[in-house]
Amino acid sequence: MAKIKLTKTELKAQTDALKRFQRFLPMLQLKKQQLQSEIAGISAKAEEVAAKEREARAALDGWVGLFATDESLVDGLVEVKAVNTGSSNIAGVAIPTFESIDTEVKAIDPWSTPAWVDDAVKATTDILSLKCERAVFEEQRRLVTIELHTTSQRVNLFEKVKIPQCKEAIRVIKIALGDEQTAAVTRGKIAKGRSPDASNEEDAV
Repeated sequence: MAKIKLTKTELKAQTDALKRFQRFLPMLQLKKQQLQSEIAGISAKAEEVAAKEREARAALDGWVGLFATDESLVDGLVEVKAVNTGSSNIAGVAIPTFESIDTEVKAIDPWSTPAWVDDAVKATTDILSLKCERAVFEEQRRLVTIELHTTSQRVNLFEKVKIPQCKEAIRVIKIALGDEQTAAVTRGKIAKGRSPDASNEEDAV
């Protein structure tokens, strides 16, 4: 703990600081709990999207044979050009929200390609959309986790450092002020005992 002044002014400053830390600590603890809850919710949503993505990919297993007939047809068939996102706020943290994707389909000749290519375009687009949505959830989780880390550090700082330091400073200052007051009273009594009036009284006796 840094050196403190053993004065009434410092005592007031430490007392005010203690009250401030004790007032803010419950707010930080509540925010920490909220962030932890939000991370759990985001993780659950991300897993739901991941499960849908796995199902969509599994559904493509039936297409493997068709793809093998002419891999050039599906190579780079659909490309993501942009991921459209909105914004939201979780416990003071700005996060992106998934809306849609913009894609570009490879130019193909509808007259010279098999009909199943259109279905392949849709299936591939759906998978890419789910993949991008999952990535947005992962970004949400990353941002909220950073805020949780910062909030947890502040909670620990208040609980384990600031509040104990203030309490200890207040204890030390009160003891010092008490000792000083006792010393002042003692000095007053000694001074009174040495005063001329006291001497006269002793001579009179």
